[in-house]
Amino acid sequence: MNFTKEEYKDRLKRVQKSMQEKGIELLISSDTANMNYLTGYDAWSFYYAQAVIVHVNADEPLCWVRKQDSGGAYIKTYLKNENILVYDEKYIHTWPVHPYDNLVEIIKERKWDKLTIGLEMDSHYFTAYCYEKMKQGLPNVKLKDSERLVNWARVVKSNAEIELMKSAAIISQKGMQTAIDVINPGIRQCDAVGEIQKALFYGTPEFGGEYSSIATLLPTGKGTSASHLTATQDKFVEGEATIIELSGVYQRYHCPMARTVLLGKPDQMKIDTMNKTNEALQAGIDAAKPGQTADDVAQAFWKILDKYGIEKTSRTGYSIGIGYPPDWGEHTLNISKGDMTILEPNVTFHMIAVMQFGGWGVEASEAIRITDKGCELFCNFSKDLHIK
Repeated sequence: MNFTKEEYKDRLKRVQKSMQEKGIELLISSDTANMNYLTGYDAWSFYYAQAVIVHVNADEPLCWVRKQDSGGAYIKTYLKNENILVYDEKYIHTWPVHPYDNLVEIIKERKWDKLTIGLEMDSHYFTAYCYEKMKQGLPNVKLKDSERLVNWARVVKSNAEIELMKSAAIISQKGMQTAIDVINPGIRQCDAVGEIQKALFYGTPEFGGEYSSIATLLPTGKGTSASHLTATQDKFVEGEATIIELSGVYQRYHCPMARTVLLGKPDQMKIDTMNKTNEALQAGIDAAKPGQTADDVAQAFWKILDKYGIEKTSRTGYSIGIGYPPDWGEHTLNISKGDMTILEPNVTFHMIAVMQFGGWGVEASEAIRITDKGCELFCNFSKDLHIK
């Protein structure tokens, strides 16, 4: 276990308090990161049905997994054995039979079939089929969206979580330095990512890395005007820029970072744009203080862009912590205009300044922690345009 049993109990109490406030008596949480947060469960089993079940008055959650994955639940979670529930292999890919048929039976057996049940309606891997099984199998329950209540419980980190993120940040820096070193004219993008991945997994002698919830993103050349492009077998070209976005991972906690490298002679337009980008990013960082809102950070950021006449329509940040594919975001606060979420100490978010201009772009980002008096950056790595 990464955390004390007391910390898991505290997490459960906060989730149950939120359930009471929302009128939810039973919560079915199928978000993989939420399962980890509430029980410690950690395995690559999220491609099929699994969930944590939280009764509003329970002393422990229930971890519901495929029988084949039950060994992982016994090893990884802090739960008593009787609170690990398994479903048989007969439910796997045998439509119309489905694992949620088993979940429905569990709810009926425990006389929970007249409760108000909260579902994570928009979580990855909670499918329309899962919802239909609940709706048809439990006609007397009231089904409602849980409104990401577990995700919101995760927003303020414990000091133990912060320490894991700091370890992830050191791995991020190693990965980024490797990226800067290996990206050269004539090198294949896939070869560079191979070296980057090696660095991210090797980590440090004290702590090794893990797989990231998002692939290493590596748009290059005209691809820098697009988002979320991954490596190809094409070679890097002198005179072109490459954006690297990656994250070190430690005990499933992420600390993402993005930087831009330019191969060849200095390009004054790209240098100037990178400087303006970083000025906006720094303005946002300076505004990130306890008691301020996500909107305050966004307003400070866009004030600089407006000064330079740079248009950016996408959000410029989001909460981070535990991550599983396909995302390392927590799906809660956004650093965007109008988000009035109040920033508290130990709120952590990834603030991204990506500027795209048709055929080219630049990007830098920082993982940020709100402290008692202001904020701190998890990583210490130059945001300037890295010119080689």
